[in-house]
Amino acid sequence: MTTTERIRADLTASMKARDTERTMTLRMIQAALQNEQIAKGSEFGEEDAIAVLGRAAKQRNEAIEQYEKAGRQDLADKEAREREIITAYLPAQLSDAEIEVIVKESIASLGADSRKDTGRVIGAVMGKYKGQVDGKVVQAIAGKLLG
Repeated sequence: MTTTERIRADLTASMKARDTERTMTLRMIQAALQNEQIAKGSEFGEEDAIAVLGRAAKQRNEAIEQYEKAGRQDLADKEAREREIITAYLPAQLSDAEIEVIVKESIASLGADSRKDTGRVIGAVMGKYKGQVDGKVVQAIAGKLLG
């Protein structure tokens, strides 16, 4: 079962269970997936769905940060619950320790030795582990190791 099919099935189940918050979040996700599919115009695969979900989760993270700065904890909590629902459909995220090992391997394989090689290292890691790592974490670790 693809991610899109799982979301559709879970949306139906949440509507039957009258779980309004989950239903609203899944509808937003489904709309984002459909919009991306229309915009792409060609075959929409699992990797595309993961990318859309990743962007949605990142948007929620940014919203949480902004709401907390503004002192609106109620809205930050709502965004956090939506993020939980969204991340349930994403591949498992790697830990910081696992990311550090991956970055070290990439540095060794690319022969990177200075801070100006950070972009190449980040690109290699993000390309290979798309959806499993956070770009900011990879950037921080690569900067620390190459700095």
